[in-house]
Amino acid sequence: MQDLNLMAAYAHVVESGSFSAAARRLGVSRSAVSKAVARLEKALGARLLNRSTRHLSMTEVGAAFAEHCSRILDEATQAEQVVSSLHAQPRGVLKVAASVAFGTLHVAPALADFLGEHPELGIDMTVTDRAIDLAEEGYDVVVRVARTLPPHLVARRLAPVRRQLCATPGYLAKHGVPRIPQDLALHNCLDYTHSGEQGLWRFTGPEGDIAVPVSGRLRINDDEALSQAVLGGLGLALLPTFIIGADLQAGRLRAALSAYIPVEQHVYALYLPTRHLPAKVRAFIDFLVERFSPDPYWDRD
Repeated sequence: MQDLNLMAAYAHVVESGSFSAAARRLGVSRSAVSKAVARLEKALGARLLNRSTRHLSMTEVGAAFAEHCSRILDEATQAEQVVSSLHAQPRGVLKVAASVAFGTLHVAPALADFLGEHPELGIDMTVTDRAIDLAEEGYDVVVRVARTLPPHLVARRLAPVRRQLCATPGYLAKHGVPRIPQDLALHNCLDYTHSGEQGLWRFTGPEGDIAVPVSGRLRINDDEALSQAVLGGLGLALLPTFIIGADLQAGRLRAALSAYIPVEQHVYALYLPTRHLPAKVRAFIDFLVERFSPDPYWDRD
């Protein structure tokens, strides 16, 4: 494979008919163009041009090679234009992964508005809670709920994740409203098994950080499923407000121990570090930030 710059010099000589005209097009000296063509001929082991003091013509080999050079350079120019256009305006296909609950409840419903703003863009979205290798799997953006972040990725904070202790009005009327975290010993506490600390709930209150042991008759590894059990009146649970916000606003659930706010996580948009972030990635992340930050709609009264 020959240097594209040498091929470009040769193609310009053929198109313009002289070394001097090619040099003007390329913004270099005549001798630089002549040397480039000579280097190309040496590398190929064939004469491309017949030279005289007044006339320049292609050899048979030179004519065949010029046709391919022109085609290759056209493709290279088109490739540069494609890259430039994709970086300048959001277009093409954006490959996104999002966690199951947040992606289903909040990212997916937002896509109609986002795609309406960008008619030349499409989205390929995967909803999953498994770990995603962006480089290996070709994802542009991953939307994740996290407390700690991978060091090799760039993270943009989208929204806070607050867990609120809640139950149905009927459950609280029957069993009483807990006033302090220690009151939870008297309640059926439904546990989220992916928290990493089964049987121990953490709060932050006027006295600082508090960890209280709890027990209950149900443990579930999915927050959405857990919210359905709470809505059924089974007991109390610590649930993300991005899942139960609408239920709290509608009165189907009531908050308890609101003065003791559990430790927050955040929703992040994660992407690979790059000096030139594609326009489609930047537009998508900016859209999510504007939609969810700084005061998420699910946390509003």
